[in-house]
Amino acid sequence: MARVRFIGPQPVTVPELGGRRIHPDEVVDVPDARYDGYVCQPSNWEPFEEPKTSAPAAKKAAAKKGSED
Repeated sequence: MARVRFIGPQPVTVPELGGRRIHPDEVVDVPDARYDGYVCQPSNWEPFEEPKTSAPAAKKAAAKKGSED
């Protein structure tokens, strides 16, 4: 799980988090696969802790990037 901070002006209900009410400046855990969906909304969410990638996955991504150059 990754962590993000809600920086919006008013509390919101987030259905994806079980309908939980999130308050301004609250840090919440979000699924790693959904992390980008939160931080791409910079007026509402900011990164707190990026998703953890496993060493094999990171190695595979680096190898793929190198083959595209």
